[in-house]
Amino acid sequence: MSSILTLGSMYTVYVIQSEKNHSYYTGFTKNLERRLYEHNHNNTRSLINKGPFTLVYKEEFFNIQEARERERQIKSYKGGNAFKKLLV
Repeated sequence: MSSILTLGSMYTVYVIQSEKNHSYYTGFTKNLERRLYEHNHNNTRSLINKGPFTLVYKEEFFNIQEARERERQIKSYKGGNAFKKLLV
């Protein structure tokens, strides 16, 4: 299998920050560029009018289960010290 195919099948867990209210949002996607575009163009119902957003953190995973698990873990940090260490 070529490395191009491997990279194309990656899932990205990401953290974005609102430039408007400085809050954070964590999610995962198979296409980070498209997802950031959606967030910044009010195509995400939960984040309408909360952008623009800046990508502040990302991790890549080979399968969706690992990505979901990591997203849940990051969300469980709830802005505490573990979350702050992640962003440093």
